[in-house]
Amino acid sequence: MRRILIAGNWKMNGSSSSTQTLLEGLKQGMGEVKHADVAVCAPFIYLPQVADLLNGSAIAWGAQNLSEHSAGAFTGEISASMLNDFNCKYAIIGHSERRSLYGESDELVAEKFAVALGAGLCPIICIGELLEEREANQTEAVVGRQLDAVIKRNGIEALAKGVIAYEPVWAIGTGKTASPEQAQDVHAFIRQRVAAQDASVAEKIQILYGGSMKPSNAQQLLAMQDVDGGLIGGASLKAEDFLGICTAAPA
Repeated sequence: MRRILIAGNWKMNGSSSSTQTLLEGLKQGMGEVKHADVAVCAPFIYLPQVADLLNGSAIAWGAQNLSEHSAGAFTGEISASMLNDFNCKYAIIGHSERRSLYGESDELVAEKFAVALGAGLCPIICIGELLEEREANQTEAVVGRQLDAVIKRNGIEALAKGVIAYEPVWAIGTGKTASPEQAQDVHAFIRQRVAAQDASVAEKIQILYGGSMKPSNAQQLLAMQDVDGGLIGGASLKAEDFLGICTAAPA
């Protein structure tokens, strides 16, 4: 049985004071979270504070990105070893915003997946389609291509050491949300595509839903057979909302 993972992606939000308020609130409410693992992925600059505040708690933490390089003249970049210095467990790889705003290719994302694994981090690999791609019935082609790039670079066995997050890009920050059935359909497709190469990896790997999960729809989404958690954006910035999603995980 795959355990539910609820991971918060703060994106470029927060301050030192709001980080403290949020994490103190999460720690206070974690006693009510019975059936999910919980993580937060913070902006790089707040990771030292996050590590300090969450040390010894049940909440893991991670980064929103990392460099494909280990060190060198790459101004503004953050390496995997730097993340290890602050005991990060996770690193989000290939978020739709990194792909669309910063031009990250499938091949670069696959390389970052490899770098994260090599450093002992658990990569959360994001895949998903744009609105025009969904309307053109290209969802499976796009998701399959993005997933295949990671498998081609790293091998199917390596995929088991990471997490997949399906992001219907058309449902992020737009007010639109995929129905539980729409989410399940794509999650099942992803798992079947992995199973075609290795059934045991497909059975084990967590596939998160990353399309505007909220307390109001979390229970229905998490009840789907192939939805193993959520990658949470806006709702992860308020302790009450994030905990509401975490406590919606089924037994």
